[in-house]
Amino acid sequence: MNAPAYQGIKDFILARIHAGEWGEGDQVPSENELAREFSVARMTVNRALRELTAEQVLTRVQGSGTFVARPKYESTLVAIRSISDEIVARGHRHRADVLHLGASIADEALADEMQLSAGSPVFHSRVLHFENDEPVQLEARWVNPAVAPEYALQDFTNTTPNQYLVRVAPLQRVEYRIEAATPDAASRALLTMDLTEPCLVLHRRTWSKSVVASVANLWHPGNRYRFTGHF
Repeated sequence: MNAPAYQGIKDFILARIHAGEWGEGDQVPSENELAREFSVARMTVNRALRELTAEQVLTRVQGSGTFVARPKYESTLVAIRSISDEIVARGHRHRADVLHLGASIADEALADEMQLSAGSPVFHSRVLHFENDEPVQLEARWVNPAVAPEYALQDFTNTTPNQYLVRVAPLQRVEYRIEAATPDAASRALLTMDLTEPCLVLHRRTWSKSVVASVANLWHPGNRYRFTGHF
């Protein structure tokens, strides 16, 4: 059975994007141009463009035209994977800048979440992750020294905190929540975000060896990141 005409138009546009002929922000041909090229009604072209817009491949600007959208990078929630693994699986390059790595003292709120006494020493790290040289995650993590005593000695430009912890402190349990939040000025600058742009924040707590192993806040620019999962 032949594919419907609108699908052929979608495939044509996707092929040009995947081949690198059309990049982020490039304008695609108009409905009239595509209708002439494929010898179809504008209604058919409109359906193809509407579906690609709904799939976040294209973005349509009233009065200006249709453009290739900025990609929204995905993160899988059910399987706890390192962001570097997610990025490499997409065929992209990962790198990380370590902004802070050292010891800290748990205040009352953090100690309660980590099931420690207030004033207990914990490790603290802040790492900025890049996908193809674009910042996509600001990771702030607190780690229980009892499960990873050499955490502060690691080079997190060669491995990620998640990869290291999975290796030395195998997961027993994970809980998380996702919310939209406004970053502070410093975080916004690190993530190269607009003033009005929200972040998607994944707050995650993990257990290993029957204790809380880590608490992390993972900040993602809302306009270029999304979370997915399969159950």
